Amino acid sequence: MTSTDPRRTYEPATAAPERGAGGRDPWGVKRAENLLTSLQGVLSARVVVSEMGEVQEIHVLTQGGTPPKQVVRNVESALLAHLGLKIDHRKISVAQTADVRPIEALEQSAVKEEARKRGILFSGMELQTSRNQKVVVKVTFQVGEEEVEGSEEGADNPKTRPLVAAKAAVKALGKDFEGATLEVEGVKMVTAFEREFAFVGVLLVQRRVTHLLTGTCEIADSPEQAAILAVLNATNRWLASRF
Repeated sequence: MTSTDPRRTYEPATAAPERGAGGRDPWGVKRAENLLTSLQGVLSARVVVSEMGEVQEIHVLTQGGTPPKQVVRNVESALLAHLGLKIDHRKISVAQTADVRPIEALEQSAVKEEARKRGILFSGMELQTSRNQKVVVKVTFQVGEEEVEGSEEGADNPKTRPLVAAKAAVKALGKDFEGATLEVEGVKMVTAFEREFAFVGVLLVQRRVTHLLTGTCEIADSPEQAAILAVLNATNRWLASRF
């Protein structure tokens, strides 16, 4: 499953490939839908792709408590952090209801509630440069109903700024890892499939045991943001494995 540029012309969109017999899901549509339904306030989600697996439409049904614009931002952030997909906001439609709750949501309510507690979403990044060739990166995440922030200062050059951004992200996330410490092992920019990716290693130390968490994200807006989302990709997968 891939994101697309809305200015290009594609074949007419079709529903996702048949996911019935054998549990086939060649484009990862079910994985994306499961991710979206784990977001706070989301009751159900439907991803429509073309015959080539390109995302054409995303339909989300939510409860009335969250503004539609915030839902769209949450969907964009979740797909970027977990799947490395950059989706144009115009492809996301949000419908809200105060009364209807799908059967699927009722059956999985316990799992979703835990996912809401653990889910961490990227909210924003600020870069401030100074005259002494230093840069300060400030990162903000949404953790449930609260926002957490972290900042880091380092040399202001293209090679070190992604590392500074990753360290700021780890500082922001540290509060959510009770009983454990996080440290950035390194950040590398790699090329694969004719695209550029940020590849991040994060060391997590818990009960004298060190775990190496790794995450990746395609570089879309900037290498700094990709490094932050790669950190989130690594830590979110670790958190998800805890329940």
